[in-house]
Amino acid sequence: MTSQSSASRIDTSRAHPARVYDWLLGGKDNYPVDQEVAEKLPPEARLNALRNRAFMHRAAAWLAGAGVDQFLDIGTGIPTEPNLHQIVQGVVPSARVAYADNDPIVLRHAEALLVSSPEGATDYIEADVRRPDAILDHARTFLDFTRPIALSMIALMHFVTDEEDPYGLTRTLLDALPSGSYLMFSHGTTDEHPHLVKSVTKTYREGEIPLRMRTRAEVEPFFEGLELLPPGLVTATQWYRDTPAPVEEPSGFYVGVARLP
Repeated sequence: MTSQSSASRIDTSRAHPARVYDWLLGGKDNYPVDQEVAEKLPPEARLNALRNRAFMHRAAAWLAGAGVDQFLDIGTGIPTEPNLHQIVQGVVPSARVAYADNDPIVLRHAEALLVSSPEGATDYIEADVRRPDAILDHARTFLDFTRPIALSMIALMHFVTDEEDPYGLTRTLLDALPSGSYLMFSHGTTDEHPHLVKSVTKTYREGEIPLRMRTRAEVEPFFEGLELLPPGLVTATQWYRDTPAPVEEPSGFYVGVARLP
């Protein structure tokens, strides 16, 4: 685990997506400014966060069961047990997981909570997805880029605006990975909750958090050039492989797992 002091740089005057998401998941590692944003969101937001988290658990466990033992998780957020490394190391104890997030508070908790299994290893970099080269440079010191890696981007890219080129950023990360790697991805949408578009966008805007929900057609390009695995690009409660089918409910996320040819 990287070790760097970040407490003095935690900004508690502005809401942060990782801390708002923590509140939605029932966590306590957030501040009044984050709670203020989260409490203004409709009740569906909390349910959607939980459904998205459940997708991550199913997909990560399936990838580990398929033999993937290296994961690069960008936008990890506040560690909420079970976190990604706990899921995959429960299947492959020797798995290595590199986490990246741009909120300094995540590092503080990462140092205490992202404790690997004895056989495996975890690492953390404080970095922003808008600087993919910095993430990749660090990840190369920890992961073996000659073997398949699962890139996890969960509930992340809807905080990247069109002007910041979300598709190009994702492509830069994918192009650095070897053949046989995977993308585990989820993205916020209001396709199944069209009546919430204005209220959700307004709440995040007032919290000074950029938000760009995307339609299914706008999410599809993130998987361009990849082999989208069954069941394809679906909503969070529709994705499963070797587990019982989840209860299918309206979802605020499109999700998918794809393989790099």
